[in-house]
Amino acid sequence: MKVFLTGASGVMGRSSIEALHQAGHDVVGLVRTEEHAAMVAATGAQPWKGDLYDRQTLAAGMAGCDAVANLATKVPVGAAALRPGSLKAIDRIRLNGSRVVADAATRAGVGRLVQQSLSFIYADQADEWIDEHSPVDVTRATEPVVVAEDNVRAFGDRGGVAVSLRFGLITGDDANTAWLFRRAAAGRSIGLGREDTWMHVVHPDDVGTAVVHALCAPEGYYNVGSEPVQRRDYVDTIAQAAGRTGGHFLPPWILRLGGEKLEILTRSQRVSSHLFSERTGWHPRHPQLTSAWFDELVEA
Repeated sequence: MKVFLTGASGVMGRSSIEALHQAGHDVVGLVRTEEHAAMVAATGAQPWKGDLYDRQTLAAGMAGCDAVANLATKVPVGAAALRPGSLKAIDRIRLNGSRVVADAATRAGVGRLVQQSLSFIYADQADEWIDEHSPVDVTRATEPVVVAEDNVRAFGDRGGVAVSLRFGLITGDDANTAWLFRRAAAGRSIGLGREDTWMHVVHPDDVGTAVVHALCAPEGYYNVGSEPVQRRDYVDTIAQAAGRTGGHFLPPWILRLGGEKLEILTRSQRVSSHLFSERTGWHPRHPQLTSAWFDELVEA
């Protein structure tokens, strides 16, 4: 296939370009700057200069493509997430950008749209397993993610095939994990919430392979990630990779300060990716969180 990719220069985009090329697909990557255009061209993908909110330019870049993967995002890093307005850019991408991408894909006659989503939207289910039928808990922090899924579903209502991938927390060689790694190496706290609750995580490499398999997935919503990990194990694994014997948790007042922004990161989510594997044959190359996930951070 020929695939148009937004967020092409980001962590998810770079992983997806590599996986798509390995699977024999051609990639057109949306970029905004000459620097990012050079980065995308170096991967062997065709850069397309444009703006996520420009329907006409997007539709022109999508012409002749079989599928679009919307991976555009702008996640605040570390403590910056607590600042007022820190989610403004990423919320706009999800609320408005996803609609523009879906409209442009329809205008260009693209047959399939894959949308990056998050498993954070599920309600806290304690130790119970979560699948695609589990309840969603919509707050001001999660509403933009749900709206993005609705915008993609509208693309499906117009005759296309709409697929939303509910990824776990990206964990590996990415900016937020690197921030946690540096804190852990300095003996500072990195854990949020209760130690015995569950997290859904995904290695960056598995994001790309999931996008490849989404090209043949039946329409719908799919959880994508490794085996769930308890929060204590997650914190200790990062800390031990950073040279410490174990990790520490942030005090409850930090969670109160962060409000809904941090609340979604403390929900106990024992998420299953079985449905996506069953329907597409996808399996994570990194099925369980280990210290090897942080090898590139150690080397850096």
